Amino acid sequence: MPDPSATPPPDRLVKLLAMLDRTPGDPFTLYAVALEHKKSGRPAEAIEFLDRTIQFDPGYCYAYFQKGQVLEDQGDVEGAKAAYRAGIAAARAKGDAHALSELEGQLQMIE
Repeated sequence: MPDPSATPPPDRLVKLLAMLDRTPGDPFTLYAVALEHKKSGRPAEAIEFLDRTIQFDPGYCYAYFQKGQVLEDQGDVEGAKAAYRAGIAAARAKGDAHALSELEGQLQMIE
């Protein structure tokens, strides 16, 4: 019998997961699924999908940023710092000055 207190996933998440079934390694879809989990208060799932985003596209700088934010929200400051530092390295390698600036700013705020 289903748990009556469990809430079903939002329609957007259901649609994104269906898209992901068709293109399992698509970084944009993985990232979007991660953000839906973050928004829905499921940090472990958000981290899982952010890690998968990074795995498929190590240059997806904002995945590091979001991962750092989720870790900060969970009280894992050291993990957040590591995520921001990894994102800074990725942004430098990619030449993404905007992402680099945001990641460096976020890291400075918690150091």
